[in-house]
Amino acid sequence: MTILPAIDLKDGKAVRLSKGLMDSAKIYSDEPWQVAKRFEKLGSEWVHLVDLNGAFAGKPENLEQIKKIRENCNIKLELGGGIRDEETIKMYLELGIDRVILGSIAVKNPQFVKDMAKKYPIVVGIDAIDGMVAVEGWAETSDMKATDLAKEFASCGVEAIICTDVGRDGMMTGVNVDFTLEIAKASGVETIASGGLKDINDIKRLIEANCDGTIVGKAFYEGTIDLEEAFKLAKGE
Repeated sequence: MTILPAIDLKDGKAVRLSKGLMDSAKIYSDEPWQVAKRFEKLGSEWVHLVDLNGAFAGKPENLEQIKKIRENCNIKLELGGGIRDEETIKMYLELGIDRVILGSIAVKNPQFVKDMAKKYPIVVGIDAIDGMVAVEGWAETSDMKATDLAKEFASCGVEAIICTDVGRDGMMTGVNVDFTLEIAKASGVETIASGGLKDINDIKRLIEANCDGTIVGKAFYEGTIDLEEAFKLAKGE
């Protein structure tokens, strides 16, 4: 199982939100690249980056910090938040981002995502509130079931789906394993659990359920999980 520690970028700082609400942001570092470097030293293969301002603005908003992370860290990076067109995808890949996450655009224009997945390393972000897809930085809920959206991307070449239970995100109430498995079953694509992870017991539950991966956010920043221990478990050590 792959564990992806997360850095959420807001106004150039590393923050965590509760339930995706921007005014709930808690700042953890003024130098996000140093956080990424720490993840690298702890043995992470990936870092999950989100441009929170970009998610709301629909365009890149934390480019300088993203560049700093790439320049200072020898680690795989995936990035989401405000990526709505091919130009932005190409720009980020040329910058050295390893794969890009498409979220809101996946709901509004699934064909665009399928077309991009044929050409670039694409991950789909499916964020759900009570099983319904949330869009625009989670500010709106659509009338589409998350599992129906997942089915759209079966066999189209996307590298993975990240499924977030918005109601649990940043709350450390435990990861939603059942929701993750539903998305995996609907899509047949590698599925990464996101939202609510609290401690090492969540990692064990995900491994037991044969989940492909998970994102670790607030649990790391609040010190409720030992990432080195988590990485060892995930590798079967």
